[in-house]
Amino acid sequence: MPDDVIYPLIKFIHVSAVMISLSLFSLRSLWKITQNPMLDKRWVYRLPQVNDTVLLTAGILLALTIKQYPLQQDWLTAKLLALFVYIGLGMLVMRGKFGLRPRIALILTAIAVFGYIVGVALSKQPGWFLTLFA
Repeated sequence: MPDDVIYPLIKFIHVSAVMISLSLFSLRSLWKITQNPMLDKRWVYRLPQVNDTVLLTAGILLALTIKQYPLQQDWLTAKLLALFVYIGLGMLVMRGKFGLRPRIALILTAIAVFGYIVGVALSKQPGWFLTLFA
């Protein structure tokens, strides 16, 4: 398949997985703060793992397709570092022993980091948010 067919397909898969990832995180976070027993379902644990694998695989394929790589492109480096922060925050939200207010603060912080990642992806600028204050 030529790049003009492959790139849009991979990007569609990546963006779809991004939206699913945020939706699943939001739903699981809501269930966590409401102590919903749905969190104990096996699929609730596994589905985000499968989706995140698709997301990461599509992201790697996109980088290879456009021949831009972390540590070579500052915007991709920023996305990757922010991704690690987001994952860490998500782990704290789901596994940490916190009260309601700290857990909500972690959820909101994780969503803000997610928004930063999307902003970097759209703008290709690690400091895109600075333009909001200029």
